[in-house]
Amino acid sequence: MKIDAHQHFWQHDAERYGWISEEMRRIRRDFMPEDLQPILTANGMDGAVLVQVHQEEAENDFFLSLAAQNDFIKGIVGWVDFQADDIAERLDYWSSFPKLKGFRHIVQAEADEDFLLRKNFRRGIEALSKTRFAYDILVFHRQLPAVVKFVQGYPNQRFVLDHLGKPDIKNGLLEPWATHIRVLGKFENVCCKISGMVTEADWQNWSPEDFKPYLDTVTEAFGTKRLMFGSDWPVCLVAGEYEEVKSLAANYFTSFSETEKAAIFGGNAARFYQIF
Repeated sequence: MKIDAHQHFWQHDAERYGWISEEMRRIRRDFMPEDLQPILTANGMDGAVLVQVHQEEAENDFFLSLAAQNDFIKGIVGWVDFQADDIAERLDYWSSFPKLKGFRHIVQAEADEDFLLRKNFRRGIEALSKTRFAYDILVFHRQLPAVVKFVQGYPNQRFVLDHLGKPDIKNGLLEPWATHIRVLGKFENVCCKISGMVTEADWQNWSPEDFKPYLDTVTEAFGTKRLMFGSDWPVCLVAGEYEEVKSLAANYFTSFSETEKAAIFGGNAARFYQIF
């Protein structure tokens, strides 16, 4: 099964989605399953993992309703307040929904670069580690030192780093991002999504060669058993079409074995998110 491990839906609201700037006006509209399904089909993808964009539990309900009507939505990464006193109870509640596979917090938006290390947040992740749920790590490259310390505390929790940890591709900076990635790759419970690359590059002037050093680094660090392709659609549309985003990854891995390519373009996501 070929799975896009990272995509989004929303009904646009200027206040709720204030992060969609004027520069990103192409995605200032609704994006729903009927928009994505033909694109997935045209690109040979069988399904996708739907990932949170707004930090409220009501979005979990919205996504679950979409998944009930659209079988190509194979899993959902939702949101809960990991700092809440009743986090264990909330996780227990959401555990009754099979298509809800994990959770994410938009840590990249937190002013505190050590947000992941806060006592209350770590208490929430400790509760998560006792469940079946995975956790998506969304950070900027400057927050990676905290990520390294964070994952050390939960050897049995499944983590995936979204968007390669958002390196500064636009300015061609590899370090210290690459050093942190190599350290993260040593943790066998941490995977990495090959997603979100074009939005970290020069939106109008990127070329496939811009991404090779970053793909080389994550492939060496994580190996082909812990990498998964994700389009980051529709956010990717600010810098490229779905076909271009998929081709970047497909062309890079073209010389790899069929087994390795099958893992990166679906098998690893199915295993990580327990999609059966």
